[in-house]
Amino acid sequence: MYAVVGCSACSALWVVEGRPETTQCPRCGKRRQFELRRKFVETEDADAAREVRAAMLAERQDLGDAFEGLDSYAEMERRVRENVIDNETYLESMGVDSDEATAAGDRASEGSTTTGSRREIVLEALDHLDDPDEDAVRTYASEHGVPESYVRRALQSLVRSGQATEDNGTYRLL
Repeated sequence: MYAVVGCSACSALWVVEGRPETTQCPRCGKRRQFELRRKFVETEDADAAREVRAAMLAERQDLGDAFEGLDSYAEMERRVRENVIDNETYLESMGVDSDEATAAGDRASEGSTTTGSRREIVLEALDHLDDPDEDAVRTYASEHGVPESYVRRALQSLVRSGQATEDNGTYRLL
């Protein structure tokens, strides 16, 4: 079940799925029991609930006539799926190997190296080195495929977050 509910404090409208015990207004944050919220419509179809909410918002802005000329959410979604090419097709049409592009994106977002993530490599260096100063950690990390520019930021982040300490240039994990 889906319900279009309103906030008594700020007049926001949103769609709630199911029957939760309480709901929180996405605009002002006021929490209230679901049963005490004003329900403008209750339906089994999520698209129908979204359309009612959209129509109510359009009416508030005196745009009800313009809203009536629009297709339903389901129809708009169907047209978008039919008329939009996927990433793979686009890349191939531009002469880019989509498999290689996907693999490169995965490597970049994960920051992975041959033995773990960049962060894991820096943590490993701090754990395994006898006197891990910045130069030693940088050397260890670069041997494992981590750029030197990343090491300084990672060490500063570890110290700021309380996961490591720095004393006279030597780092220790806590």
